[in-house]
Amino acid sequence: MGDLVSGSFKGFVSQVPGDTRNNWMEMMFVTKCRYNCFLKQSHIDTCTSAFRDLEAFGFQFGEFGFAGNHVHFQVNVPKRYSVQVAETMLKSHSAKCMFEKHPGFHKRYPRGSFWSGYEHHMSTGIRDFEVSTEYVKDQQRHHNIKVFDDTQKRLPSFTA
Repeated sequence: MGDLVSGSFKGFVSQVPGDTRNNWMEMMFVTKCRYNCFLKQSHIDTCTSAFRDLEAFGFQFGEFGFAGNHVHFQVNVPKRYSVQVAETMLKSHSAKCMFEKHPGFHKRYPRGSFWSGYEHHMSTGIRDFEVSTEYVKDQQRHHNIKVFDDTQKRLPSFTA
């Protein structure tokens, strides 16, 4: 089985219309207590779609790389949000979606905190964007993680 991925990047570095700056960043969020919550493809898909929901607010996303207990991703933060506000928006919305779609997480996180307080972010310029992309895409191999594809498959229809 090939590598499972969490989505595709829709092109090269692009700017938001009306935004005159490059605010592409590489971020890393860690799960609370460093539990390995991203070993199932369904959890990765839920988290990725939760981040992509925020594209309605002007965020743009590049690659996502899940490594068991943390996620690396590229994001273009709109100029109306500070990095701290963007981080809060990303963490709170993705945690809400994870708890809604996977109720078992309430057992692991009874206080409702999915992400730890730790975060890492660094600015990614046009020159460093390719290096950042390769680093983010290589997380499963780098951490020697195997992701289980637990998503439901459609059965072929039977004809009688």
